Amino acid sequence: MEDLVEEVVGIGGRDLCLLRPRDAEALLTEDAFEHEEFLPYWAELWPSALALARAVGARSLRGARVLELGCGLGLPSLVAAVAGGRVTATDWAPDSIAMTLRNAERNGLAVEAFVASWTAPDALLERTPWDLVIASDVLYEPRNGEALLPLLPRLIDQRGEIWLADPGRPAAGPFLAAAAEAFTIDSRAAPEIPQGAVHHLRRRI
Repeated sequence: MEDLVEEVVGIGGRDLCLLRPRDAEALLTEDAFEHEEFLPYWAELWPSALALARAVGARSLRGARVLELGCGLGLPSLVAAVAGGRVTATDWAPDSIAMTLRNAERNGLAVEAFVASWTAPDALLERTPWDLVIASDVLYEPRNGEALLPLLPRLIDQRGEIWLADPGRPAAGPFLAAAAEAFTIDSRAAPEIPQGAVHHLRRRI
């Protein structure tokens, strides 16, 4: 995968060089087309990732253990590393992990990354509790929310936070309504996603 373009994104007082595939559609395979969960969504720099990255960049994360779910190209994870976090980036797609590690190296940042499943999350759970869990535009399918609902409360303790950037996907409303049983939710506007928000979740006491 060498047909790449570089995009420079200024966040948190630093310019980050982000490599991404020139044409995400060129990554489509027949198997991916038939199984929608394998579509290369990771290969785009989505507005929600920018919104989440800017929220992360506005906060000091010195020493905090940060987990990104569905890292895509890795931008929010890179910004979390700039902010001082000890960052682990995860995605279901091996190509996403490879690109995230490449982008981290390109910017001189230390980020751990590995393939992880929300429905078989042992690798995520064995490292709990995380101080901050971040994810952007992961609710594009209702089944994603169904997988996240039982997982998220297990990733943090009472001191931890979860930040979800969503552009206003139809599945987000039902997900947030269900999540409100376990979490307090503070939804904050973001200019990159005018129909959505960055949702800050904390476990209810």
